[in-house]
Amino acid sequence: MKWVTREKVHVDRVACPWLIKRFIDPDAEFVFVPRDTDPATIKEGIPFDMKGVELGHHGDKCTFDALMEKYDIQDGAVKKIQMIVREADTHPENPSPLAVALSILARGYRLICKDDHETLKKEFYLYDALYAYFKQEIEDKSK
Repeated sequence: MKWVTREKVHVDRVACPWLIKRFIDPDAEFVFVPRDTDPATIKEGIPFDMKGVELGHHGDKCTFDALMEKYDIQDGAVKKIQMIVREADTHPENPSPLAVALSILARGYRLICKDDHETLKKEFYLYDALYAYFKQEIEDKSK
């Protein structure tokens, strides 16, 4: 399946493809369109993190939240990542240190990568590491 979002990815538009590939659609293909693209003109693919789409921002929730809800993802480690992504993407008054760090890292990856596909490829390792850490933390607490 093709998934379509805006170009020049940042926190939510990297975290969502990671979530999609790891928990929703392992064969997902990502297409990046100009920021001002009207999602109604997208005829092939699922638009996400675009104004006015189901899988986008709603109230104080980000697109990662919308994906978690729509696909009923209950994994505890992913839920921890969800909180960090929401804070990094929606800029609350007092974000957690991890949310600040995630935003800084997202900017840095965008600066060192040649395009959005390379950013996803490289930054997925960051989300895989966060997931592994939180998964281990949850397992350790259950012992």
